Amino acid sequence: MRLPNIGKRKHRMKFTKMEGLGNDYVYVNALEEDIECDDLPALARKISDRHFGVGSDGLVLIMGSDRADFRMKMLNSDGSEAEMCGNAIRCVARYVYEKGLTNQRELEIETLAGIIRPAILENGLVRVDMGEPILNGNDIPSLIDKERVVGEKIAIDGGEMEFTLVSMGNPHAVTFVDDMQFDIETIGPRVENHRLFPNRINTEFIDVLGRDEVSMRVWERGAGETMACGTGACAAVVATCLNDLTDRVVSVHLLGGDLTIDWDGESNRVYMTGPATFVFEGEYNG
Repeated sequence: MRLPNIGKRKHRMKFTKMEGLGNDYVYVNALEEDIECDDLPALARKISDRHFGVGSDGLVLIMGSDRADFRMKMLNSDGSEAEMCGNAIRCVARYVYEKGLTNQRELEIETLAGIIRPAILENGLVRVDMGEPILNGNDIPSLIDKERVVGEKIAIDGGEMEFTLVSMGNPHAVTFVDDMQFDIETIGPRVENHRLFPNRINTEFIDVLGRDEVSMRVWERGAGETMACGTGACAAVVATCLNDLTDRVVSVHLLGGDLTIDWDGESNRVYMTGPATFVFEGEYNG
């Protein structure tokens, strides 16, 4: 993949728009497309713009890997690079299979969060082995030095909110609410940029509906509120279990649809099952 100067000429490449529960990204096959750009953050910001670009929550490059079947490089709509995205990796798995880049239904995909293993099911859904949750406060990362950060009271705008911290390769702060109608545009950035989280953090707001069902809104660092977040849904179920609010297999209702999350008690691994949908294809020239 060549990365010459972006300012020399317009950037042209074929792309595919895909979404997982409304969490939408622009996907580019970097195995075939020359990504002629030395400023990928700027490209991600431009192509993600919903008025002047394609419009998306970010840019995903599908690349070769010497450690796995493929590599996923993901940039948020603000240009920052993300370690992982559960909705995006389902889309990557379906993309490489449907486009004939592989005939395997069970894949290994390299990410900044490690090797992730999605499997394409016969019904078109994708089940992803998301790995083991990270619970140590320092490893989230956060400045809270505890083995597990469960129900931690954190000062927000002169008040206090309780959070349970979980990393699924990227950091999440999970809090529980009784009413999903709140000002997420104000609260989200306050938590995302709190001094306790040196790499910023994603925030999940959870309304527990029963032992096997929750509703969720999510504020993603670098993107704002999104329709869905796969790693966030996984983190949310781990957090509800740690607080003894649900069992280990939970249906998570997001703004864009539903995910099934299973935190296996024997292996300690979290499994996510949900859709991955093609929207349209085109050529970007910008």
